[in-house]
Amino acid sequence: MTSQASLDAVLAQVDAGLDESLERLKALLRIKSISTDPAFAAECQRAADWIVGELSGLGFDAAARPTPGHPVVVAHGPAAEGPHVLFYAHYDVQPVDPLNLWHTDPFEPVLKDDAQGRKIIVARGASDDKGQMMTFIEACRAWKAVTGSLPVQVSLMLEGEEESGGKNLPPFMEANKAELAAADIALVCDTDMWDRQTPSITTMLRGLVADEVEITCANKDLHSGMFGNAARNPNQVLAEIIASLRAPDGSATLPGFYDDVAEISPELRAQWDGLGFDEKAFLGEAGLSLKAGEQNRSVLEMLWSRPTCEINGMIGGYTGDGFKTVIPAKASAKISFRLVSNMDPAKIRAAFRKHVEERVPADCSVKFTPHGGSPAITVPADGKYLQRALTALSGEWDKPAVITGAGGSIPVAGDFKKILGLDTLLIGFAHVDDAIHSPNEKYDLESFHRGIRAWVRVLAGFAAGK
Repeated sequence: MTSQASLDAVLAQVDAGLDESLERLKALLRIKSISTDPAFAAECQRAADWIVGELSGLGFDAAARPTPGHPVVVAHGPAAEGPHVLFYAHYDVQPVDPLNLWHTDPFEPVLKDDAQGRKIIVARGASDDKGQMMTFIEACRAWKAVTGSLPVQVSLMLEGEEESGGKNLPPFMEANKAELAAADIALVCDTDMWDRQTPSITTMLRGLVADEVEITCANKDLHSGMFGNAARNPNQVLAEIIASLRAPDGSATLPGFYDDVAEISPELRAQWDGLGFDEKAFLGEAGLSLKAGEQNRSVLEMLWSRPTCEINGMIGGYTGDGFKTVIPAKASAKISFRLVSNMDPAKIRAAFRKHVEERVPADCSVKFTPHGGSPAITVPADGKYLQRALTALSGEWDKPAVITGAGGSIPVAGDFKKILGLDTLLIGFAHVDDAIHSPNEKYDLESFHRGIRAWVRVLAGFAAGK
């Protein structure tokens, strides 16, 4: 069991070594590990090798494992009593375009004051995800410096292709399942805090089903003057199908769509209601004022714990400059469904396709093209690792940490559950204004500093249950 004296000493080490930690982060940020551009493949390898060097220096058995794409860094600390954690982050970054909108060189990190006087570090990857990743590594460094060991057994799996689709990670996890599944809990540091003074753990991630629908009517494009009214228009067929997907109250109309959707607990609803989320301001930032979707639900409920049906793209007929009086032969749309816990992606895809097929006229045809499907992830609210992590985060910020959901999907969390059988705690210290994927990406120095301290506390909290 970790003593309070040991914990205090490690936290003091984090504070004393912050400048050195920051210099190590800067060194990693200077590596141009843009995974989507083949021109930077050597830089991705260099970033992986740099991380291996740092982890090896801390006593980890670390290696940059090859994949058909960029390497996956895998590292294992010495065996220890108590739980075994598997930490995930990614070392690759987004391209920097448009370069002319950056105020400084995106790969020469700059420490400066923002408009509110807060210290920030500006560079590509500062927040997503090198800064976040280094908070955990630096926490391990502080434990080693003070106690010579880590309070629990730690493994790391650091990806080099998260920003370019991550297609090689699931087969890598399958191939190394016995090794990686030895952990008890997965930790991901690629998310935000609720606000600058409220730490959070994301325990709900929506799944996704995406389908492309193509309706074909005539065997060629037709002149609308010669065939108008007499010929079936696939744009109209598709529009009527799309319109049928939602009821007037904003709910989805697919039969059985909500059968497996559970209500959140009264306690969680009360916590979310107490977050002070401003629905009008949230919509106002997008130039909107009226809430869509299920009208009897709050915006946070709809974003975090309710499924969606969205039309992501529609194509049909002439869309160039000017005008062309044509009845197209084909029309298509891209439709996606965000799923919540217990919903079966295959069941939803089948219900959607049946819904469409029933509405296609007899002399027309439909073709479906799948674009991925993954289940939602929910971590049990009473799980021991979640509760210990919440307590640890609350201790660092002297304010209760909150449980949040995420409207999007983080595929690796689903892979941890599906392939390795591990629940995932998503603990991050970024902020919504970090401009990730955009010019002038930044990470608050406070996020970096307190993120390191927070991971020190989380590891100690896990050790307390040995």
